[in-house]
Amino acid sequence: MISSAAVSVADRVSEPVRSYSQITVEPLSPFVGAEIGNVDLSSELSDAVAEEIARAFREHGVVFFRDQVLTPEQHIALARRFGTIEINRFFKTVDGYPEIAEVRKEADQKSNIGGSWHTDHSYDQAPAKASLLYAREVPPVGGDTLFSSMVAAYDALSPGLKATLERLKAVHSSRHVFGYTSKGLMESDLKGRISNPELATQDALHPVVITHPETGRKALYVNANFTVRIDGWSSEESAALLGYLYRHAVRPEFTMRFRWRQGSLAFWDNRSTWHLALNDYSGHRRLLHRITLAGTPLS
Repeated sequence: MISSAAVSVADRVSEPVRSYSQITVEPLSPFVGAEIGNVDLSSELSDAVAEEIARAFREHGVVFFRDQVLTPEQHIALARRFGTIEINRFFKTVDGYPEIAEVRKEADQKSNIGGSWHTDHSYDQAPAKASLLYAREVPPVGGDTLFSSMVAAYDALSPGLKATLERLKAVHSSRHVFGYTSKGLMESDLKGRISNPELATQDALHPVVITHPETGRKALYVNANFTVRIDGWSSEESAALLGYLYRHAVRPEFTMRFRWRQGSLAFWDNRSTWHLALNDYSGHRRLLHRITLAGTPLS
């Protein structure tokens, strides 16, 4: 018997591929991720180039650029080409540039930022559209980021479970991650990199399965970092279903691994992907700059 995941791969491969005339696009896995070439992100993008980047972003969930040299001003200008910047409430920001959040780990620190599977800002009523993460300093080895396709994860579910999930909503919150009671903040060395616990007051209710506002494809929209429970269910009941979805969503065939180099930039869709930053570079510094783009309410 052919698995639903295998059928989905076959269907995806058989779809007609529209060519790109302005950029090169190399898929990095069947479901998620592509590397874009033939573009200098420090220059003002033409409408034709920006449209092709946006199309690749929609098609692959996350796109990567290598060997880019960006000032903070150029990083901000690039982000504004694709949406409205959302100021991060909790991360330390770059001096003089509140639009840019630091994703930093010093050589003597143990805890990293983003070290569990999640999607950014799902606790907001209008969750983030996208994130643009730029590598300024990376370890000689390690510190990779994993990505997973929530579209592929949804497609591979059984028809019966899909029907059940599409009737459900889930509660998301920032309080247990960034607030005063956050176990992760109290027991780690994230202080100074994660702050403003008094601002962690966000709670939001989103469908467990969303229809992507730009592609029309359905995707799972829960994550282990910020999803608290299924609306109307007890915590124990929720844990059973959510635990299964979390395990299912990171099956190897849905994922890819990106190795950073200085000057690399990742541009990912928070509505259709998860990501996880590996913490395997003890003794080395890692510094990346992140800009988040505002989104719209999900349905």
